[in-house]
Amino acid sequence: MSRLSSFSDEAELEEALSEPSEQACRDLAALDGEFLVLGAGGKIGPTLCRLLKTASGNRTVTAVSRFGDAAVRERLEAAGIRTVAADLLDPAAYPNLPKARNVWFMAGMKFGAGGDPPLTWAMNVYVPALVAQHYAENRLVVFSTGNVYPFVEPGSGGAREETEPDPRGEYAQSCLGRERIFQYFSARNQTPVTIVRLNYANEPRYGIIVDLTRKILAGEPVALEMGYVNLIWQADASDYIARSVTLAASPARLLNVAGREAVPVRYLATEIGRLLGKQVRFSGREAPTALLADSRSCFAAFGPPRIDLEAMLGWIVSWVAAGKRVLGKPTKFQVRDGKF
Repeated sequence: MSRLSSFSDEAELEEALSEPSEQACRDLAALDGEFLVLGAGGKIGPTLCRLLKTASGNRTVTAVSRFGDAAVRERLEAAGIRTVAADLLDPAAYPNLPKARNVWFMAGMKFGAGGDPPLTWAMNVYVPALVAQHYAENRLVVFSTGNVYPFVEPGSGGAREETEPDPRGEYAQSCLGRERIFQYFSARNQTPVTIVRLNYANEPRYGIIVDLTRKILAGEPVALEMGYVNLIWQADASDYIARSVTLAASPARLLNVAGREAVPVRYLATEIGRLLGKQVRFSGREAPTALLADSRSCFAAFGPPRIDLEAMLGWIVSWVAAGKRVLGKPTKFQVRDGKF
C-alpha cells in the first residue's frame, strides 16, 4: 500500500482504495467461478469491485446497482468491470440478473432510515429474502453492520461475533432482520454465507474522521457522548470483505471487520485539531459504553490492517482541509438512540 503524504485527485485515491493485499490476490485466485457484487453503487461497492478485478486478473467481475449516479457506472466500466442496472426491490428483475459462483451482497438502506421505515425494512429484509433464494447455490458474502450489537465498555475489547445482538432503533433492527434472513436460507439450502459486521470504514470522502474534520474546521463543538469508536481504512475493510468469501459456510458465519482498538473520540478530535492548527471545542461527556466490535477473528484469519491510524489521519485531514470533494453523508456515529 502506497504511503503517499496525500492523494492528488480522486483517480489516485480510488486506485489506492482498491489496491488488494498480496494475500487477497492469492486467496481470490484460488477460488473457482466469477465474481458478482449486488448493490455496487454505494460508498464501498465501487472500490470493492475494483479490488476484486485487480486481485483476480482476467476474472469477470459484474457490478449490479440502480446506478443513480451515472459517473459511478462509467468509472467501473473504465476499470474493466461489467455493469448491470437493476432494481433489487423488483422480483421481476431476478431472472435477468447474472449468475456467478461468488456473490457479495451490499445493498441496503441507512441514511434516511428514520424518514421511511417501510422502505428501510423492504431494502434490509425483503431484498435479502429475494437474493438468498435466487443465489441459493452460490457462495455469499453479506454486508452488515456492528449496529446490531449492544453498547459495551471500551475496556472490554468490543463485542465479539458470539455477543448476543441488541439493536437500537429500526435501522439496526432491520439489519439484524437481514442477517436472520440469510441465516435461515443458509441453513435451509446449505448455502455457504459469511455475514460481515463493519465498524467504521474511513477514506478522505467519507467516515468519522471526515465528519470530525469538517466540524472542527467549522468551529463547531465535538460531541463526546459516544466516546470511543472503531476506525479502519476502507482499502483494508474492502480487502477483508473480499477475502471473507473464503470463510463462507452453512450455517452462516459471522465476521467482525473493524479497527484494532477503541479510539477515544477526544483523542481523535485533538489530533485532528493539531493537524489543522485549530482549537477544538467539546460538548457533553463520555458515556461509560460505546458501539464497539472486536475483530480478533478477522485478524487471525487474514492478518492485521495494513494502514494505521496515523496514516489515515494524515491523508483524510489533508484532503478535507484542501477543500476536495466529500460525499456529504455524515456517519452519525454519535447517535446513541438508533434514530438515523
